[in-house]
Amino acid sequence: MLYQDLIALKREGVALSPDQIGALARGLSDGSLSDAQAGALAMAIVLRGMDAAETTALTLAMRDSGQRLHWDHGPVIDKHSTGGVGDTVSLVLAPALAACGAVVPMISGRGLGHTGGTLDKLEAIPGYTVAPDPDHLRAVVAEAGCAIVGASADLAPADRRFYAVRDVTGTVASQPLIVASILSKKLAAGVEGLVLDVKSGSGAFMPAADDARALAQDLVDVATRAGCPTRAVLSDMSQPLAPAAGNAVELRMALDLLRGKLDAAPRLAEMVLVLGAEALALAGIEHGRAKLETALASGAAAEHFARMVAALGGPGDVLERADAYLPPAPVIRAIPAPQAGVVAAYDTRAIGQAVIGLGGGRRAASDRVDLRVGFAAIAPIGASVAKSDPLAIVHAASEGAAEQACAAFLAACDVADTAMVPELVTEIL
Repeated sequence: MLYQDLIALKREGVALSPDQIGALARGLSDGSLSDAQAGALAMAIVLRGMDAAETTALTLAMRDSGQRLHWDHGPVIDKHSTGGVGDTVSLVLAPALAACGAVVPMISGRGLGHTGGTLDKLEAIPGYTVAPDPDHLRAVVAEAGCAIVGASADLAPADRRFYAVRDVTGTVASQPLIVASILSKKLAAGVEGLVLDVKSGSGAFMPAADDARALAQDLVDVATRAGCPTRAVLSDMSQPLAPAAGNAVELRMALDLLRGKLDAAPRLAEMVLVLGAEALALAGIEHGRAKLETALASGAAAEHFARMVAALGGPGDVLERADAYLPPAPVIRAIPAPQAGVVAAYDTRAIGQAVIGLGGGRRAASDRVDLRVGFAAIAPIGASVAKSDPLAIVHAASEGAAEQACAAFLAACDVADTAMVPELVTEIL
C-alpha cells in the first residue's frame, strides 16, 4: 500500500498490522516517508490512538530501523526516568550497578523543558565525551562496566526523525508514541532488563498520578511483550529529588553519594537504592539493596565512575579533585525565608524554569548552557525554618541574574505552619 493509504487507515481508526507499521518505520528512516506524511501519521495516532499490539510493533520496528548493540557479557540492565528537577540518579546508579556485577550501557538525554539532562551534567566534567563511536562505547563498558552516553545517529533513526517531526507538529503528547520512543532506543542498546522511574507531581513531565501510572503500566506491558523484563517505580516529583538543581551543583551532589555520603541527599540516595534493587532483581542478583549500599560505602561504585569518566576522555581524578574541575559560579548567595514556619510545598516546575532563567538550561536547542549555575542546599518539604534562614543557595553568573532567581525561587516555595511530607515511592509495577 502507499504511505497515504496507511495514514488514511489510521485516520479512520483502523489497527495497523506489524508489516504495515514496519513499512512506515522504514519510510521514516530512509526518508521515503515525507515530513508532511510523518506529521499526518503522528496526528492520526494522537487522535485515534494505538492498541498494545500496534505500540509493540512500532517499538520493535523503530528499534530495528538502525544499528542494534550486542554485548559479550551480562546481565545487561538499564534505567530510564521520565525526568524531573534535581534527578541525578543515573550518575550514581550506573556505576553502582556495575560494581554489583551488571553491565550498564546507559543511553541518556539532554534537558527537556524544565527538566535537567544527564548528558548536560556530565559535560560539566572537562573532556567527557557523550558521543563515542560504537567501538569506543564497547571498550568503555568493558573497562568500567558502565557508560552514560547519548544515542548515536545510527540507534533507532526512525524514532529520531519521528520525534523531530512530532516536536514541531504538536504531536509529542501521545502515549503510544511516548512509549515507543522511550523503549525503541533502550531495546536497540541491547538491554536485557529495564527499570523505569515514572514520576508525578509539580515537577514531573506528567504531573497527575493517574496519568503517570497509566504510562508506567503501558511501558511495562510493551517492554515485556518486546522481550525485555521491566519494572516501573512510581515516584514523587513534588519537590526536587536532590537538594540541588543545576548541572555542576547536581554533579557535586552525585560525587558526594559516590563517596558514600548518602546523608548528603537522602531522597536521591533512596531513589538510587530502590531503582537499583529492582534492576538487580531483574538481572537475577539477590540482596540488591545491600550490595548497592556496600558498593557505595566501600568506594567500589566511585571506582567504576572514575574509570568511566577517564575512558570517555575526562580526568581520572575527578572524585579527588572535584573543585579543580568544577569552578564555582561568580555569584553565590543564600535565599532567605520570608517568614518562620515549615517548608510546605514547591512549584517544582517553576524551580526548573528558574534554572533555565539562570542560563542552566535551554529555551532553544542551539542555546549554550552555563554549567555553573543553579540552586544548592534546597530545604526539603517538612523542614522548619526561622525568618531569614536560607531556603536554598543560588549560584548565578551575575548579581542581576541572582536577584531574579531568588525572586523566582521564593515565588515557587510555600512556607506555612504545617506540612505533609510526600511519600517518595508510591508503587512498584
